[in-house]
Amino acid sequence: MFMRRGIMKITKVINNNVVSSTDEAGNEVILMGTGLGFKGKEGKVVDESKIQKIFHLEDAGVSQRFKELITDLPMELLNTCSNIIMYAKGILDTKLNENIYITLTDHINFALQRMEQDMMYPNPLSREVKTFYDLEYKIGEYALGIVEKDLGVRLPKDEAVSIALHVVSAEYDTKVRDTVQITTFIKNVIDKVKDYFQMELTETSLNYERFITHLKFLSRKVMSGGGMDEIEPELRKMISAMYPDEYQCSREIAEYIKKEYRREMSEGEIVYLTMHIERIKSSNQTKNISK
Repeated sequence: MFMRRGIMKITKVINNNVVSSTDEAGNEVILMGTGLGFKGKEGKVVDESKIQKIFHLEDAGVSQRFKELITDLPMELLNTCSNIIMYAKGILDTKLNENIYITLTDHINFALQRMEQDMMYPNPLSREVKTFYDLEYKIGEYALGIVEKDLGVRLPKDEAVSIALHVVSAEYDTKVRDTVQITTFIKNVIDKVKDYFQMELTETSLNYERFITHLKFLSRKVMSGGGMDEIEPELRKMISAMYPDEYQCSREIAEYIKKEYRREMSEGEIVYLTMHIERIKSSNQTKNISK
């Protein structure tokens, strides 16, 4: 989304506050402003003084679904969601998939409806999202403040988790359900490491952060069916001999992945996982866990 001024004409009235038009390059834009579409009609020159936001969505399919979504939504909600997305872009300093304009707007609208009906439930991945996606979760927390300021509704803290998942999905160009699956994958792998070594992990350590980053990349390879990294046989032999327990733990994780996702980890991936497990284990403050 960005602001660009120029003579524009209405191509379609979406509601009293939103119309579609074209920019100077002939690309479709969605314009929002109080009363912008009131008594408007195709071909009428847009009153530029009323334009508050311009949505430039490059994907025609996304643009069409966005127009369908916002037809009956209040402008205040659209403005709030747009502000959240702009904030997320600024904090992450990256391009987000345009689908977030649809998914996040739809989610927050539904959350507000559930709030009215007293149908809010805790997010089962709350702890994992806070740990694995710390920055995105902080964006979610900030978003709750924007919603409260703009709409006068204080959503539950767990909604910061859901918003974070939408941001992560847009950041990595995945569907929200795939992001949830990836988060669950990471949680399950970490639990297997904990169980194997009968220890807790120090989540504030740099090696833990590196381990999470590695698992994010590994999970996307597993979910997408992408190629796995290979490695020299000599290096595999050396690593497996140096760290036999960590290597065996990695092999058990590989078996889990094969069973659950029908994906074969390469020896290279098993060795890389072994080295990450060794790092996190060696720097970890351990404690016994009763079986």
